[in-house]
This record gives sequence, C-alpha cells and structure tokens, in this order.
Amino acid sequence: MARTTPHRLSAALFGTFFILTFVSYGIGLGLIDAAVTDADFLLHMAENESRIVIGVILTGLVHTVLNIGLAVIMLPILKPFSERLAFGYFSAAIAATVILAVGALLSLMLSPLGGEAPSPQDYAAASALKAGGVAAYHLGMALWSVGGVLFCAALFQSRLVPRWMSVWGMIGYPVLLAGSIYQLFGPDELVATVSVIPGGVFEITLSLWLIVRGFNNSAARSGLSDSG
Repeated sequence: MARTTPHRLSAALFGTFFILTFVSYGIGLGLIDAAVTDADFLLHMAENESRIVIGVILTGLVHTVLNIGLAVIMLPILKPFSERLAFGYFSAAIAATVILAVGALLSLMLSPLGGEAPSPQDYAAASALKAGGVAAYHLGMALWSVGGVLFCAALFQSRLVPRWMSVWGMIGYPVLLAGSIYQLFGPDELVATVSVIPGGVFEITLSLWLIVRGFNNSAARSGLSDSG
C-alpha cells in the first residue's frame, strides 16, 4: 500500500512523466533515424516523410511538454530545501529541453530537400542539418546531465527519496555528461551505449519508486513547513 504524503500526486505525476519522456523520445528518435540513416534517404523522402513528422512530434512536442512538466512539478517541492539547487535544476532542464527541441526541428527541415533528383547542394544541406541535429542532441543531454546532478543533490539534501538513490544519480549523470561531451567531437557507439546506462536506469528506478512509494513523508512535511 503506497504511503500518503503531502506531495503524493506530484510524485506520481513526476514518475509517470519521466517514463513517458523516455517512451516518446525513444520512439520518435527511432522513427527519425530509420528515415534518414540510408545514404540515399533524400530519394525516398516521400515514403519516409510521415515517419519524420511523427518522430518530430514525439521528440519536439510531446517530449518538450513532458520535460518542462517535470521541471515545473519539482520546482516548488525542491525550493524549500535549496532554492539555488532547485532553480539550477529548473534552468538547466528548460535549456536542455529547448536545445533538444531545436534538434528535432532540424530533422523536420530535411523533408523539403527530398525528391526524385536531389542536387549535391541538397545533400550538403541535409548533411549539415543531420550534423546539427546530432550536436543539438548531445549538447542537450550534456545540459540535462548538469541539471540532473543539481536535481540529485537537492534530493540528497532533502531526503525526499533514499539517499542511496540520490548518490546513484550523482554518479550516473556525470557519466552521461562525459559521454555527451565526448560525442560532440565524434560518434562512438560504445560510448553512446555505456554512458546512458547508469543515468537511464536511475531515472527509470526513480520514476517507479515515486509512482509506487512517493516522497519520504517526514521530509515532504518538513519542506511544506519550511515553505510556510
């Protein structure tokens, strides 16, 4: 039986939003990648355009709304414990989300370049747009990692969740940060895979914990008392 806490609904919403961000961005990115991976993808743009549009809706719209929702939900909960950490997390999360959304829009700009006979200039523009999208993704994830460290530091200080979980996040996010920065200078599949695992598993674990258990009752009440 889940414990009733002062922020029980917020905890459940945060956990649900976190999981949905994974699903929306993962599916959207997969659709876009499937449409633009082939060297001659501009020739097949007409048949793949719907994939790109749906992918951009998921990564650039749905994911953006959910990600901003995460930051908005947590700001009033974390602020009583540390305004600096709370607003630092909020700012980094919003900045990261905007950059990721810009990367999604760059993918949408590939559609007009397609056709039966794309010119060398079309391929050059497409290559630049794809490179810009990749750079936006890694830069966005780097900023998200910075915000994640601040977020976990606030969780550690507040004791809203078990401290071992906060420490796990404070280890996982720097790994993701290092991997994202490394890939700004060149793709590496091994680094891409390894760097996302610790932080990704932390986010899923935290999401499920908050949905099932919520925040620590005494810590949440302490925060409400301080804010009052």
